[in-house]
Amino acid sequence: RMATTSVAASAAAVDASLEGKTQPHGGELVNLMVASEEEKAALIASCEGRTIECSDRNACDVELLMVGGFSPLKGFMNEDEYTSVVETMRMPSGLLFGLPVVMDTTDASLKAGQNVLLTYNGQNLAVMEIESVYKPNKPLEAKQCYGTSSLEHPGVQMISMERGGTYMGGKIHGLELPTRVFPCKTPAEVREMLPANCDVVAFQCRNPVHKAHYELFTRALDAENVSSDGVVLVHPTCGPTQDDDIPGVVRYRTYEVLKEETANPRVNWAYLPYSMHMAGPREAIQHMIIRKNYGCTHFIIGRDMAGSKSCLDGEDFYGAYDAQDLAKEMSKELGVDTVPSLNIVYTEEEGYVTADVASEKNLHIKKLSGTKFRQMLRAGEDIPEWFAFKSVVSVLRENN
Repeated sequence: RMATTSVAASAAAVDASLEGKTQPHGGELVNLMVASEEEKAALIASCEGRTIECSDRNACDVELLMVGGFSPLKGFMNEDEYTSVVETMRMPSGLLFGLPVVMDTTDASLKAGQNVLLTYNGQNLAVMEIESVYKPNKPLEAKQCYGTSSLEHPGVQMISMERGGTYMGGKIHGLELPTRVFPCKTPAEVREMLPANCDVVAFQCRNPVHKAHYELFTRALDAENVSSDGVVLVHPTCGPTQDDDIPGVVRYRTYEVLKEETANPRVNWAYLPYSMHMAGPREAIQHMIIRKNYGCTHFIIGRDMAGSKSCLDGEDFYGAYDAQDLAKEMSKELGVDTVPSLNIVYTEEEGYVTADVASEKNLHIKKLSGTKFRQMLRAGEDIPEWFAFKSVVSVLRENN
């Protein structure tokens, strides 16, 4: 009876999270968590000792499947779904999906029809029903999803050199969420936290938030297509990104101190257990789908969003507006409005203004590159207050 009550309560929470909020992708907010301890034990037993230890990236994908971040998916993509998403950016049903969600393995003993326990750092995350085992076309996946098959791209390196040579598809039964230093609210929990019947503008980031970012996402509330009572959801990805990015745990601490320092009632904060692919336009679509599932109606698209440079010559893989253009094109079908990222600059005379205002008024612009900022941090030099929040700088210095 307790298990039934728990499942009913969970279903009620999901239903409540839909009232006055945007519909999830595909119309259903998925929840794959198993409530009954007896059912969990039976599922683990059905694996007959078969396990896969998840990578950090795998664990992010498993978590987003379990909590409905990848709704309407109920498991890892089978070969027909994988091929369809790679080739057309759509599920076989025609539903938009930016990037394939796959489980890889190097274990040749795993077969369709078996169950396998997905573990991570000593935790039993989920049981996967293996419905299909297949060899992916990785050159095609790279070319279609990342726009290049070059190993100079970090996403292509990841699928070619990190992932196993075999993919598996099948349904997921959630046992427990990964234990993280940064707590990641589920889509149902974020939806419950957000006000009903108003616009919710998502801001995606993978780096600490500095003053220009803060100006950018708070000014987004003044966009013509955002209602006057709209709010922002700052929703940073805290999973693996690029090797030279600041670790997720440190980023999380910078967000927490900034949330306290600014205490803005129109700015909401939550954390996303997502692993960046740096896939540019296709990843922008993936982010919009995920944020729709978390209750967002609008999405801020920056210049060169989820972009990447060659690890050899530093050349950009995508045009500055490729992600914006694809997002705008798909916006109506997705049911998520785009809010262009303003080009915000700091001026000596008027503080932060848009670049066009600075140009019109012939104001003096001050600049500080990310590289120079990191050099100053390492050297213990004072960081200009116009550039960064003191609380954020303190956290970065402590963890430098």
